[in-house]
Amino acid sequence: MEERSEEQVISRLFALENDGQAAQRAELTGERFISLIQDPASGLAYVFQHGLDETEGAEVPEGTEFWEYSNLDEAARAYAQLLAEDRQAGDLVETDSEEGLGDSETSGAEVRDRYSASDEDLLIDDEPGGEQAE
Repeated sequence: MEERSEEQVISRLFALENDGQAAQRAELTGERFISLIQDPASGLAYVFQHGLDETEGAEVPEGTEFWEYSNLDEAARAYAQLLAEDRQAGDLVETDSEEGLGDSETSGAEVRDRYSASDEDLLIDDEPGGEQAE
């Protein structure tokens, strides 16, 4: 397997985190986050600490760091230790955070009224004379 540059690893970790692949994620003060992530492609596990990515990947947020581990158990121990240190320092805001994750954009048809008893669309002309059903 080809070795990745630091920027490639960071980009991959942001992508995995934004896709909901973080096993754990906590919010720290100053709009910073720490995550426990296992890359399904390589099997490597990471503790990933970063600020909000407001440049949509154009720049790495200041203070971004990651630590690489050969397995998830090792990474989970390091994550727990860092989280305990952040909690003791008063930097922990929330332990299960989804703040700032990815875009909420979804593709597909727009749902107009998911609780409607009828699945007929009143804007579709079913009548041969051109009249809309009411």
